Amino acid sequence: MSARLFQHLETIWNYQLMGHQLEAADCLFVLCSNDLRVAEYAAQLYKQGLAPYVMVSGGKGRFTEDFDQSEAETFADVLMDEGVPASALLLETEATNTGENMTLSHAVMIQKGLHFSRFILVQKPFMERRAYATFLKQWPGEKESVICTSPPIDFIDYPNDSLPFDHVVEATLADFERVRDYPALGYQIPQAIPEHVLEAYSELKKQGL
Repeated sequence: MSARLFQHLETIWNYQLMGHQLEAADCLFVLCSNDLRVAEYAAQLYKQGLAPYVMVSGGKGRFTEDFDQSEAETFADVLMDEGVPASALLLETEATNTGENMTLSHAVMIQKGLHFSRFILVQKPFMERRAYATFLKQWPGEKESVICTSPPIDFIDYPNDSLPFDHVVEATLADFERVRDYPALGYQIPQAIPEHVLEAYSELKKQGL
């Protein structure tokens, strides 16, 4: 891949990062996937005292069909291995998309007799902006404070054995397209996309990515 195309990919990647400053919340809301580094990072945030509860949400998806259990249960095992007590965990094990992460997790919160108004959304870097926009549109309750974060890993260092480079590129571009297109479908709030980001995406698509 040429240096120019790589720079365009970095532009899309960096746009997805919200750049929020972490502050104390009622709940760490972890959107599960096949990337267990997200669970490890959430455990770090919990141990820093940023929230007393950790909601983990996810059933099984296209990349986790070979998991022995739901994404949420898999993440919960990692969190507990990293020192998060079971009493702090809330599990939502049925969601198959980001909208369901929101609505089904809200139902779990209500069932537990809890009320959270300050959230830290924790997910993969290229998913920050989509998760944020989906939460603001689809979380049924009040949203007094919502900030977004992800493992602090640069684009060049993000691929690994379970998430090869081609998959990271595909997922990064697909999530950008959702940020662009999903507001019109009612799934997310609209967000401004700078012209240089749109130009980077256009150049990548011209190259068949």
